[in-house]
Formats: sequence, C-alpha cells, structure tokens
Amino acid sequence: MNLESNKVALLQLPKPKAVIFDWDNTLVDTWPLIHVAIDTTMEAMGREKWGLEKVRNNVHKSMRESFPEIFGTDWERAGEIYKTTYRSVHLDKLRLLPNAVELVSKLEEKGVMQFIISNKIGVTLRKEVAKIGFEKKFFAIVGSLDSSCDKPSKEPVELALLGSDLDPKKDEIWFIGDTIADIECAWNSGCRPILYSHPDNKVSSTVSEKILREGRGGEGSLPAYSNHQELVELLAKFK
Repeated sequence: MNLESNKVALLQLPKPKAVIFDWDNTLVDTWPLIHVAIDTTMEAMGREKWGLEKVRNNVHKSMRESFPEIFGTDWERAGEIYKTTYRSVHLDKLRLLPNAVELVSKLEEKGVMQFIISNKIGVTLRKEVAKIGFEKKFFAIVGSLDSSCDKPSKEPVELALLGSDLDPKKDEIWFIGDTIADIECAWNSGCRPILYSHPDNKVSSTVSEKILREGRGGEGSLPAYSNHQELVELLAKFK
C-alpha cells in the first residue's frame, strides 16, 4: 500500500510531550506466538484453524471482548486454552521489532514521557515488558483487565495518565499502534493516532482506506510510518 501522504503527514507533526505505544506488533513481534495460540485454541474447540493471515487481519480486541463473539458461552474455556498455550512459549520466543530499542532510547533522550497500553492481559503484558528489560522506560504499563474497559475505550488511557500531569486536551500526545483499536482509542482519548504499518507496509485490514486517506472527519491523511528508524530520525530533529 502506498503510504507516502501518510508519511508526509508524520513529518509535519510537532514534538510530542508523551508517546503511548501499543505493545504487540508495535514494539515486539508476537504474531507468530498469537497465531500458534489461536490455532491451538480453535483446534481444541473443534473449530477450523485460522492461519497467520486471518490472525493478523482479525486480532485487535481484547480476549474479554473478542472471545465471547467467537465462542459464545464456551469463551472462558477457550480463553484458558489460549492463555495456557501462549504463556508456554511467549517469554522464550518474544522478539523486539527492528529499531524498537533505538526509538525508545531516542524518546528517553528527548525527555518524552512513554507509556504502553495493550489489549493483552495486564499481568502477561508486564511480564513481557520486564523480560525485554523495558519496565523502567515507561511511566505506566496498562493491559486488559486493568481498567473496566479495554481499547478502543478511553479508560485505559485515563488510567495510564493518572499522576503524569498530562492532559490530552492541552498536550501533544502520540498514540502509536498497528490496528484500528489503537487509532480509535487515540481519538476517544484526545491523543494523536499514528499508524505503525510494519516494514512491509502491510496495513491491518482493520484500518480502512478511508481512514488512512482522510483520518477522522476529513481532517487529512493519518500519520503513518513503516520502520521505527523513520521516527528516530524525525525525533532527532526536535530540540
């Protein structure tokens, strides 16, 4: 997909006071892990396996929101299978995406406050962040079940910002993620959404062409980039 206008929009942004990151497939590569856990769950529940492509195109909601839609009244049993499978491999096979360390370090150097908000269960999320050695880089790390609602609700953002003195109505706060849940969460909370499209420019099918080109209400191209190095270079220009 051609994201040239979206990358131009990114270059026109002012320096942020804070950056909120999604976690899965924004800072770390977890699609292979999620794929294995989803397909194991589907098989155990007597369903057809999804395959990696369908997983990438459909996984963006939290378990407590998505599993009841998929499995109905059996969703909690399916959830236990998923969690057991995922947790059996995630810490050993977790991998940072290219230039994620450089991006987090550059933001720290520039005095930009950093947060993580994920639809992954909070306990699991914080274990992964600690495994990577990032836990001290972020003011708050908020996952599913930490607040009463998950992304795209504004509630995880409000929880994360508690005690930070940040106000989305006054401060430039970027929300970087790879799915529509991140974009809508940014809009709902008054932050600026930025799409991370991965090095292959493979945009999640959850993000429509209309949103990419027009943003919300025709405000213009959604800021986007495909390699964290692009953001590192942009931040280097800010004082």
